[in-house]
Amino acid sequence: MVHLVYCDNKDKVLNKIIDGTKTMIIRGASGRKIPHSRVFSGETLYFMEKGSKKISAKATVTRVQNLVKLNEDEIVKTIEDNQSKLALTEKQKLRWHRKCLCLVEFGGVEKIDILDFDHQGNMDDWLIIDKIEDVVAGTSIPYNYVKSRF
Repeated sequence: MVHLVYCDNKDKVLNKIIDGTKTMIIRGASGRKIPHSRVFSGETLYFMEKGSKKISAKATVTRVQNLVKLNEDEIVKTIEDNQSKLALTEKQKLRWHRKCLCLVEFGGVEKIDILDFDHQGNMDDWLIIDKIEDVVAGTSIPYNYVKSRF
């Protein structure tokens, strides 16, 4: 599978990924939510800055941690133990302070020729697709969430 990850433009997440100061992405919720348990080592992550509609970098997943039913102390410890890879701001730490966490470590980051994202309605901030062309303008197919179901 291939994953398209939206990066927060306000906190310059994509810049941190490209310059190597961020080597792990976090997603969390009160219950399991995509990409929890749906991303694996060896898969490709594509990155785009939220609101830009421009896919501009990619990397390879090297390690994944799927955590559930964390208590308050475990949430704080998990974030702090991984902070050197996550490079989160204080605001982001609060945002991702959730009982279910998915931590996705990656390597081999490279800038790519810009791909125009074909935005469709009701898309999440993490898409699971067969190939990146499925969401690129001119070659996209209707996104149906089949691969995003548990």
